[in-house]
Amino acid sequence: MNKIYIVGIGAGDPDYILPIAKRKIDSARVLIGGRRSLETFAKSDQKTFAITGNLDAVLEFIRQEIDRNEIVVMVSGDPGFYSLLPLLRKHFENLETIPGISSMQLAFARLNLPWHDARLISFHGRTPKDLEPGKMLGILTDSEYNSKTISKILIDRGWNSGTRIAILSRLSYPDELIIETNLQTAANSEPISHGILIVGY
Repeated sequence: MNKIYIVGIGAGDPDYILPIAKRKIDSARVLIGGRRSLETFAKSDQKTFAITGNLDAVLEFIRQEIDRNEIVVMVSGDPGFYSLLPLLRKHFENLETIPGISSMQLAFARLNLPWHDARLISFHGRTPKDLEPGKMLGILTDSEYNSKTISKILIDRGWNSGTRIAILSRLSYPDELIIETNLQTAANSEPISHGILIVGY
């Protein structure tokens, strides 16, 4: 059976994609990814399928193609960090994962911080349970759970309002934004969404 390659394409800017990942994408006959990823990397001779909210459609497309071709599935950041990898593992066996640089990695790098002791969590459509003060947090945000709402939640969970927080968005792009402040100020400021928060560093 042909392989399915799950390829991490980095934090956004193509400069942050690993050479092995770029070679695999360039040689693919069938390429799956988000619309922006396909616009960036797909070539005219490749068969493509855009990932939207309908993940069942992605699985069905793979089932239709896998007997004829190897398939490359592009995921943002690193495949092992909140991506499609768990879903693909449930449905297919012949997988090979090519890592990438996640936005979380890049966020810690921008602050020159080691992250081996940090607790990494996601607020994408969820509220993590264990938010009590303690370890440094690295947090993925979305439009609902953003810099403002998450700061309020952390204060409500017992974090000191003066705790340092870094708000990082559009990482790797020319309009990259990094704000270092505290939870109280972030809770009272305009929200910034779809990025990374690093708390308690």
